[in-house]
Amino acid sequence: MTPIINNSFQVVSGKFRGRKFNFPDVPSLRPTSGKIRETLFNWIQFESHNKTYLDLFTGSGSLSFEALSRGAEQVVSIEKDVNAYQSLKKNKMLLKTNKMSIFNQDALNFLSEKSTQIFDFIFLDPPFNKNYLPKTLKALSKGNFMTSNTKIYIESEFKILKNETTEWLSTNIQINKQKHTGQVHYCLITLL
Repeated sequence: MTPIINNSFQVVSGKFRGRKFNFPDVPSLRPTSGKIRETLFNWIQFESHNKTYLDLFTGSGSLSFEALSRGAEQVVSIEKDVNAYQSLKKNKMLLKTNKMSIFNQDALNFLSEKSTQIFDFIFLDPPFNKNYLPKTLKALSKGNFMTSNTKIYIESEFKILKNETTEWLSTNIQINKQKHTGQVHYCLITLL
């Protein structure tokens, strides 16, 4: 795994382009690289503005802050590590935004409550090699967080396969895009 340099990341594009954010040392925290974030937002650039986002394993906040920078209507960020959570709150204050809600909670606990809100985009970048992905997708499908046309961005240590992902979500999906960089596989899927 590539070492994290200076525990910071930079927003790639949008309103906060070039803005640097720091984050603490947290075990298994892997900020999504600028290159991968740029690819993801290129995939969704024509449909990402004024949308709602749920970032379930927020970590450094690189995906949440990128979404805010590119015109998100609302971002809900979930992070269970208290140090990472405090850092997210501090970084949110720097932006003076009311479009971000941050919860210091375990993602699966958060998903166990029925949602009162449907999200347009869901970011899933759980810690690798802990079997979070199947559990998280199953919990998402039970909790009213999604509808047809909700798009889910996934980062994982393995290639995402349509059959098993459909099974985990209990609904049909389309894999829109899929790539990998080094040991990180990432893809965008749409619920049908």
